[in-house]
Parts: sequence; structure tokens; C-alpha cells
Amino acid sequence: MNREEFKKLFDEHFDALRNYIYYRCSDTELATDIAQDTFMKLWEKQIDKPPKELIGLLYKMAKDAFISKYRRQQTEQAFIARPPDITESQSPEETLNYKELKNNYERALKEMPEIQREVFLMSRMEELKYHEIAERLELSIKAVEKRMTNALHFLRQALAVQ
Repeated sequence: MNREEFKKLFDEHFDALRNYIYYRCSDTELATDIAQDTFMKLWEKQIDKPPKELIGLLYKMAKDAFISKYRRQQTEQAFIARPPDITESQSPEETLNYKELKNNYERALKEMPEIQREVFLMSRMEELKYHEIAERLELSIKAVEKRMTNALHFLRQALAVQ
């Protein structure tokens, strides 16, 4: 692949690749870093295939890089002690309830099936309309609606007060 083909591939697919990783990690900087690293690795390998055939490889490389970073972060976090978040304007009970709800929400997002989480985050974080999500994911609007319904149902169950 020559320089112009690579530049075109980068320009056309960088944002989509970054978003693909962002929906898995919810960290813009990490997603950008992984997307950049993935394109760098692809350039260094100098694979002799047409750019259209490399798109799937890009996503596979990015997914593998994310999994690797995620595992390293989990190991690091096990050794880092976080200071408590003390908010003076809230009572201790309110602070505890908020932390518990936040933890439950984050856990529920991690446990949510990926196809549902992807649609949910596109809708809530990027504020995309269903037809825009359908376009990006190459799905029907009905499929997006169904995934969103399932995601909301999953969250309701996971966050139900016991």
C-alpha cells in the first residue's frame, strides 16, 4: 500500500475506529491512542493488500490492543488505593447511595451485552438519533430500537432497588 492509499484509509476510517474502541472503554483518550497505534502498526507491517481488505484487520488489531490495555489497567488498579470522595454538601447517606448507584451503573454497563451497550452509548453519549445509529452500524432502525429497548430493560433490572 502506498502513502496516498494509506492516508485515504486513515482519513476515512480513523473516526469510526476510534468510536469503535470508545464504545467499549468510554475513554476518549484511550480510544484515540489505540486507534493511532493501530494505524501505526498497520503502516509498519506494510501489508500488500488493497485498502478495502485491510479494514477488518484494523478493527481486529484495535480490539486486541484494547483488550491488552484493559487487562494491564485492571492489574494496575488492583494496586492503587483511591482516596475517598468526600462531598461536604451531601449527607453521608446520600454520598453512599450515590456511590452505590454509580458503581451499580458502571457494573451494569460492563455486563451489558456489547451490541446493546454500543447502541445505548451512541444514543446517550453522542446523542445520535436511531436512524444515525442504524446508518453507522449498518442496521435497520428496528434493530436499533430493539437493541435500545433491551439495553434499557437490562439497566432497569440491574439498577432495581432491592
